[in-house]
Amino acid sequence: MIREADPAMEGIKKPIRTGNTFEDYLKIQQSVPAKGAAAYMRVSRAVNSSKLSLVEKGTCEAMQCLSQELVIREQGLYLIFCHLNFLFPNCSKSPIDLKIELLVNDRVDRQTLSTLCASETCQDKTFKTLLQLHLTELKVEDRISVTLNHPEFLNDISLPNENILGVLKCSD
Repeated sequence: MIREADPAMEGIKKPIRTGNTFEDYLKIQQSVPAKGAAAYMRVSRAVNSSKLSLVEKGTCEAMQCLSQELVIREQGLYLIFCHLNFLFPNCSKSPIDLKIELLVNDRVDRQTLSTLCASETCQDKTFKTLLQLHLTELKVEDRISVTLNHPEFLNDISLPNENILGVLKCSD
């Protein structure tokens, strides 16, 4: 998709190619011949919890989509993916460690750790995007969820549709 540059944006003279938005991923996921089970849900900060909430915008096929977890209904090999955007509103003078944990039955099955380092030339706002992929065997009634060690930095204000948790069944 190509969008025209906003004349108000300084230094941008050519059209900007954008993509990989929630809607783009949803279209791709719906066109892939899945093996029966798939979920593609927006996530947002949960109140008083490091576990992210699932927002009802998305798709949920052959699995149960609860407020904070996806419940598997068919055993098989699944691809779990999580795409999150972070906003640091103030310039930090010390490094910040961001940790994403993909949980299966409330146990860490996969984690990603990324350190945002302070810079002497840092700006007022800093953005960071993290993507986590995990291919794993899941059984009936397995529960999938995601936690953050700093959920307060999840950018669910200016990029609410870009934070997703997806699960796609690959084989029986």
